Amino acid sequence: MQKTEQKALRFTVYGKVQGVGFRWASQEEARRLGVGGWVVNDVSGCLTGYVQGAPDAVDAFVKWLKKGPKTAKVRKVDFEMAEVEGYRLFTIRS
Repeated sequence: MQKTEQKALRFTVYGKVQGVGFRWASQEEARRLGVGGWVVNDVSGCLTGYVQGAPDAVDAFVKWLKKGPKTAKVRKVDFEMAEVEGYRLFTIRS
């Protein structure tokens, strides 16, 4: 059995990203794309998280994060490469 390549990123989303359903929308998009990880509201007003999966799916999730749901106003998104941690589902942390 061949091991599939995985890509993993940590991210921070800045702008009007809290109180607009961003975490739920990101969970829905992650599930649609088949990536795992998590997302949480940061005390600074940002959204932070981790995503992993097939490189094409992670890239599609990154593209989505840069826009977010219609109710959000994304100012910028920072990314950094991360180690693959084995997440299969994408969850909302509190």
